[in-house]
Amino acid sequence: MKRIGFLLLAVVTVAGIVAYTARASAKFEGDSSPDSSPIYGVKIPAGYRDWQLIAVKQLHFAGMGEQLRAQLGNDIAIKAFKAGTIPFPDGAIIAAIHWSRVSSEDNDKVLDVPFPGTHSFLIGSRVNVQFMVKDSKKYAATGGWGFADFTGEKPGDKALHETCFPCHVPAKDHDYVFTRYAP
Repeated sequence: MKRIGFLLLAVVTVAGIVAYTARASAKFEGDSSPDSSPIYGVKIPAGYRDWQLIAVKQLHFAGMGEQLRAQLGNDIAIKAFKAGTIPFPDGAIIAAIHWSRVSSEDNDKVLDVPFPGTHSFLIGSRVNVQFMVKDSKKYAATGGWGFADFTGEKPGDKALHETCFPCHVPAKDHDYVFTRYAP
């Protein structure tokens, strides 16, 4: 009877270890939650819209239009940007919000008086938001960064997230970050 109890305990223990390992692996791969990015498991950080501004960009996509982009950083990222700290410390998070760019006829009319020929542009609809999360141990295989791309509240698919790190490799000398702090 003791032997059966011991075997039962061993089976239950092994099953528990297997289940825990599967959950931990799924969590790292980002597959355990529909609100986290595949591969990296990054979720939309609470309150990111209140973070400080790092920089603003405008991108022109041949045949695809224009985007206005704002990069925001949590306190750890902002401190690193201001100090010029490379590599970025663990815990740094950079958000990039992307909007379509639209012209503003109303602004053009007002600005044309003091500045003839001026053309004004505003943000249109939000296209997506992206995140880079620094955790040098968890994301060692991708330069210490975990990535996420969300349209609305929904993360992009695995194929999209497989392009994140290769896209950032040209910025390796700046810890894989393209953005520079705008004073």
